[in-house]
Amino acid sequence: MADAVPAAVAAGERGWSIVLCCGFDSAVTDRASRLRRPRGPRRYDVAIVAELLQLRPRTVTLTVDGVTSRREVTLVAVGNTACYGGGLICPDADPADGLLEVVVVGPIGRLELLRTRPRLAGRDARRRPAVTVLRGREVTLEGEGLVTYADGEPVRPLPATSVCVPGALTVVGSAPGHARG
Repeated sequence: MADAVPAAVAAGERGWSIVLCCGFDSAVTDRASRLRRPRGPRRYDVAIVAELLQLRPRTVTLTVDGVTSRREVTLVAVGNTACYGGGLICPDADPADGLLEVVVVGPIGRLELLRTRPRLAGRDARRRPAVTVLRGREVTLEGEGLVTYADGEPVRPLPATSVCVPGALTVVGSAPGHARG
């Protein structure tokens, strides 16, 4: 841990370590957190159905390392690690490379979202026309009426800027080649 680099987070800002997202997945998480029933994992199933009924693309202005584009999106995930969505959303995000992986899912229909949700992202998602994957050190998301979630917690309405700080995340675990025990 001696080589970890401290990352300053100013007042009113919030750091995150795994993923920052907005769009469909954030809307589902937001709705699930407000439901009183059912309890447990079924709460997310109910939230998914409710959000599917309201599914529509949202306009987001995305800036990655100074390159700006305006896009219609279903969801955007900015990942620092692959540990989100079972490793399917940002599968190549690596906390040691100093870059964020940005997965943009463009407009898709309800049935396509249901049918492909388990495969919507992941390595073979790069072949899907609705999915764009970008990488960069600094990512800004702007748009109306969208709230960001980071690491499963509500953060703020857009705009939001994320900057990857190399060495700021210290992970403790087994060294490669050593058995857990």
